[in-house]
Amino acid sequence: MNGAESLIRTLLAGGVDVCFTNPGTSEIHLVAALDRIAEVRCVLGLFEGVVTGAADGYARMAEKPASTLLHLGPGLANGLANLHNASRAPVPIVNLVGQHPISHLPHDTPLVSDIEGIAKPYSKWLRTSRASSDIGHDAAEALVAARTAPGQIATLIVPADVSWSEGGSIASVPTPPKTPLPDSRSIEHAAAMLRSGSRTAILMAGNALYGNGLVTAGRIAAATGAKLLAPYPFTRLQRGTGIAKVDRVQYVLELGIEQFKEFRQLILVGAQAPVAYFAYPGKSSVFTSPECEIHTLAIPGEDYVGALEALAAALSVRGTELSAETGERPSLPNGEITLPGLAAVVGALLPENAIVVDESMTSGRGMMATTKGAPPHDWLGNTGGSIGIALPLAVGAAVACPNRKVLCLTADGSAMYTLQALWTMAREVLNVTTVVFANREYGVLKREFSYLEAGSPGTRAASLFDIGRPDLDWTLLAKGMGVPATRVTSLDAFGKALRAGLESEGPTLIEVPL
Repeated sequence: MNGAESLIRTLLAGGVDVCFTNPGTSEIHLVAALDRIAEVRCVLGLFEGVVTGAADGYARMAEKPASTLLHLGPGLANGLANLHNASRAPVPIVNLVGQHPISHLPHDTPLVSDIEGIAKPYSKWLRTSRASSDIGHDAAEALVAARTAPGQIATLIVPADVSWSEGGSIASVPTPPKTPLPDSRSIEHAAAMLRSGSRTAILMAGNALYGNGLVTAGRIAAATGAKLLAPYPFTRLQRGTGIAKVDRVQYVLELGIEQFKEFRQLILVGAQAPVAYFAYPGKSSVFTSPECEIHTLAIPGEDYVGALEALAAALSVRGTELSAETGERPSLPNGEITLPGLAAVVGALLPENAIVVDESMTSGRGMMATTKGAPPHDWLGNTGGSIGIALPLAVGAAVACPNRKVLCLTADGSAMYTLQALWTMAREVLNVTTVVFANREYGVLKREFSYLEAGSPGTRAASLFDIGRPDLDWTLLAKGMGVPATRVTSLDAFGKALRAGLESEGPTLIEVPL
């Protein structure tokens, strides 16, 4: 058995059965091993940012890592923006990056680069394999590192001669370390805060926002009157009728300060205290008031679900009552396109068990309000702020959950970063309906310009926020990559197209000019 096969078979034995990839010459023997091991599904992306973003979406929904396969340093570098987002999620990913044969490196050929240096900022675990006899063991350690709570990126660099040389063997994959509970004093302090009667918010992240964690949090909220919150850059949020009610932290600084002014206590579960994404002249970046006590119940890497269950026990919370969403769905609107009207259409038609991938910061800001009364569904956000994640994230979510409908909400500017993901959707026949809000501008930057007190943008500055001249034609872009597409000019047409997309068995795209 050569090194490449021992690597892939070790990962498969550890539960990694999906590989998102864009390989090159140095990875040929890994490709050959994947060809022989049919149990691993290989998903090709035409750009590495699609590969890494898809691995992120897969991990969020499958709750286990996929692997990536990237070509040398430049291939890894092409995927870094979405690895940044994944590291902020955080989610488990095993990156496999090819390298020249060790004996070839002294020749300093054109593609030689410092791969470890490129990988280090976004890799909690990093290693270059040195021998085919070691690579199975290296793969097992990478997988354990990736699966260590709260989820980490592990990068294994694989020289080509280590891949093609014989002497490999399948390594056993140890069980990841048990996720620790917070100290009992932290739990008792949180319980005392909730008993005090002071207005309290609980800001949660990770698996506290879905499944058993969210159920327990909902019971605590119902018993104590606490407000449940999710960070603006959340990884995954379960929501809809009957699900515990969770509000999202505001993005805009002034709105965030207004949101938190009532709270005198804030309990953090895997989350950071809320602050603005960016600094503004003469303004504080902190959302909470100076009088607000902030207590960390569980730090990242601790057991969030266990912490909430221990907190519920300390409070003697019993029964099944939740502080749950009870809102009604909006009526299906018609007439001219407006942002509230578009949000109402989504709220009226979103199917049960859907997965919503949201990167529509300007045009889609009203979507969460209109969908709170929809049937239960999951919502995925951009965790690291690097745009261009929505389309790849939707690919990964659809691969992880083939029987669920995926609705991808994106904007024309951010979608252009990774539009190659449409081709992967078509090739894999994924159940993704993509809505592109085409306002032909970087709308968020226009707003930020005014916040930074730089005056009114002149002609040249304004041109840097304008992505028209020429206008992007998303129907042609999508059709060119095999995805059926339509452009709508009314709410009636949007509702019809959205319904058709959600009922289809493959990918579709709807362009909404604004």
